[in-house]
Amino acid sequence: MSSTHFGFETVDEQDKARRVRGVFDSVASRYDLMNDLMSMGMHRAWKAYTLAVANLKPGQRVLDIAGGTGDMARAFARKVGPTGMVVHTDINEAMLSTGRDRLLDEGLVLPTNLCDAEALPYKDGSFDLVCVAFGLRNMTHKDRALAEMQRVLKPGGRLLVLEFSRVAEPLKKPYDWYSFNILPKLGQLFAGDADSYRYLAESIRMHPSQPELKAMMKTAGFGHVDVHNLSAGIVALHVGIRC
Repeated sequence: MSSTHFGFETVDEQDKARRVRGVFDSVASRYDLMNDLMSMGMHRAWKAYTLAVANLKPGQRVLDIAGGTGDMARAFARKVGPTGMVVHTDINEAMLSTGRDRLLDEGLVLPTNLCDAEALPYKDGSFDLVCVAFGLRNMTHKDRALAEMQRVLKPGGRLLVLEFSRVAEPLKKPYDWYSFNILPKLGQLFAGDADSYRYLAESIRMHPSQPELKAMMKTAGFGHVDVHNLSAGIVALHVGIRC
């Protein structure tokens, strides 16, 4: 049986999906609160930047992968308007349900699908834009997921990958101290779950660096890939264009 990483731990591939599901089942109800606390509100600026780079037009079709609590799907829907479409997806039912309910409470009815990014249930060339925000690092086979995202894009369509990445070297030590000392304590205090937030800190370190992810996207078939480092590389936005 093949093995992979779950944070710093080596596990069977089949076990990783179960354990990642457990993390997000645990944190779903407090996910947005914890994002604000962990990033000191910066995640909102990172997502606003991603929305600006998306530069969506009315009538376009968008796939939001690992859409979780629905904040990106909501923002995309406002841009594409009633003539466009935004599909809100996640592999985790608790996260997807939380997001769907929140969108419905705001009067926003979007197609919502429980699906695996490594085997997307959509036809080739279905979307103008695909976005995955803070979800790629939790996927077991990132190469398969990227290839699937490329497949469902129209020629000239774009993939936006917003994800934690490699921070600039002068900030590495304080960032590591914050990640492994403060994040688990915040998780315990506000979500009653230190272990899940320790995993999240570990998963960031196991995620490909900016150049590595760019190379993976090129291998997956994206003809041009730009990298936007945000907050000194704590987060990076990779933008790939399908040929």
